[in-house]
Amino acid sequence: MHLLTTITSLLCILLASISTAEAQDGQQPLQDSASKPNILFILTDDQDLHMDSLSYMPYLKEHIIDRGLSFNRHYCTVALCCPSRVSMWTGLAAHNTNVTDINPPYGGYPKFVAEGFNEDYLPLWLQEAGYGTYYVGKLYNGQSVSNYDSPHAAGWTGSDFLLDPYTYRYLNATFQRNHDKPVSYERKYVTDVVSDKAHGFLDDALRTREETGQPFFFTVAPTAPHSDVYIRRKNIDGDFDENSNVQSPPIPAERHKHLFEDVVVPRTPNFNPDKPGGASWISRLPKQNQTKVDFNDHFYRSRLRALQAVDEMVDSLVKRLSDAGVLENTYIVYSTDNGYTIGQHRRQPGKQCAFEQDINIPFIIRGPGIPEGASTNIVTTHTDVAPTFLALTGARPPSAFELDGQAIPLNGVETDGRRQEHVNVEMWGIIMSEGKYGSILYPNHTYKALRIEGEAYGYLYVVWCSGEHELYDMKLDPYQLNNLHRSEPAAAVSLRRNTASLAPNSSVPMPEPMSMPDSSSDSSRDDGAGSDVSHTAVASLIHRLDAVLMVLKTCSGRQCTHPWDSLFPNGEVKTLADALDDSYNDFFETKVEKVQYDKCEKGYIAESEGPVWSSHQVFGMNHEIAFE
Repeated sequence: MHLLTTITSLLCILLASISTAEAQDGQQPLQDSASKPNILFILTDDQDLHMDSLSYMPYLKEHIIDRGLSFNRHYCTVALCCPSRVSMWTGLAAHNTNVTDINPPYGGYPKFVAEGFNEDYLPLWLQEAGYGTYYVGKLYNGQSVSNYDSPHAAGWTGSDFLLDPYTYRYLNATFQRNHDKPVSYERKYVTDVVSDKAHGFLDDALRTREETGQPFFFTVAPTAPHSDVYIRRKNIDGDFDENSNVQSPPIPAERHKHLFEDVVVPRTPNFNPDKPGGASWISRLPKQNQTKVDFNDHFYRSRLRALQAVDEMVDSLVKRLSDAGVLENTYIVYSTDNGYTIGQHRRQPGKQCAFEQDINIPFIIRGPGIPEGASTNIVTTHTDVAPTFLALTGARPPSAFELDGQAIPLNGVETDGRRQEHVNVEMWGIIMSEGKYGSILYPNHTYKALRIEGEAYGYLYVVWCSGEHELYDMKLDPYQLNNLHRSEPAAAVSLRRNTASLAPNSSVPMPEPMSMPDSSSDSSRDDGAGSDVSHTAVASLIHRLDAVLMVLKTCSGRQCTHPWDSLFPNGEVKTLADALDDSYNDFFETKVEKVQYDKCEKGYIAESEGPVWSSHQVFGMNHEIAFE
């Protein structure tokens, strides 16, 4: 049996190394049900990677980090709970799920149901492949005491869901088990309740496996370290405002309240900086005074304390798997729905931005055949999660269902050196920070963003519905303090106009650190002869990033995983490095439309999102003729 398990593991990893399209064409159950791997997926809520929260979880380190593979470049594609989770469970980008908010009319559980996904998503596909499926904790925002049965969430052999308006109440949560009525757990610590329920379902799954050979897929989704949220109205449908809820620091279990008394938010260069940065409302934030900094340090400590009960749960679940003799045939995945910010860029606690703190998140896996104590920098996203689980289990979605992600190489190695280097990040609507000083709604928080990471380069490029742009060189400016794209739309136009008449360079160099235009400089000044070269480099880079984002903003299927193939169907360009060849200058500058919005909206309304990519915007030998 040990030899069969090892062979099975290697085959699973091989499947996970190929593209989603290839995996779907060839995926068949690899062996009988009795030898299929189990999967335990632990999904926290709002957990950061860039404020060192993982360093305060010793059991997580012992059982998963030290025994598994950490993905340093794993990203959510929407830095907001419900849209991110829907993308995970469907393998689709948010513009294809049309679930873009946490509440109706643009998001939440009712929107998930209305879009038809309750009849066609991951747990149903896994059940078709012979898996028992279990879930404990938070599934989606907007799944409430009034709509949990209209309809019940499909696809789960056993479930115990947290329900609004009590989902984020650490000491007053409400759960709803299978098809039973909701039950309130007043004065009981919510993560401990989640842990107890998780052990109950795990015992059920283990018993069923022993009796019938059925493997299991089990998700445990505690709300820690999310803030404690008191929702003032049971139903929020299109009328969310500053008074809709109160968001306070998370509440730790009584046994953990004394921990980390001297710990503060890491004082990275982008923590409460002297100069404002970013765009839109972020660029107007005042520097935090000491009172606010002290409160945010308290908020940070509360998050770390709240994670201790999660860490204890990790320990107990792993030990239960070990005691049952199935640990070595079980994949354990640890992740979160989106990242988190406290103080960076002068922000109050929250998420929803395209900054690295909000989108670069923990993703760690251990299991048969997985390298131990290893890490990788290959780029992966939450739209890859469903394809990865499909590859591991031999399951498949309906044949007409084309996924926007691709299976993650679980050996941490790029099989051909050409795996995706991009992340398509989207956001719509409003943003509201959390905590004592963050309850302010900022409208028009709608943007498209491209995060691209190669071996020698890394960039974040953002286009806001207001017409503002951001560009950060992540190798030279990892804390995203210097916006290389002039914030004001007029300055951006001026930059393009100043470079349009220049003769093409013999080559387009990657921008050097000292030659970059200063985002704080006067956009009308003449920097002399040397500035033309640097401006040309930046402008040429922007044209290429914009072209990829143009494809991604409405992509589906392979367009999402291989956007360069849409622009260059002959395959000559696979990466940004390939695209920097000077021979493509005219194509990128004049033949591909630019990403822009016609109107800021609270949700995904295609008619307001400007031009879209079409097959006419393709490079070829005769592309000049095609665009006449």
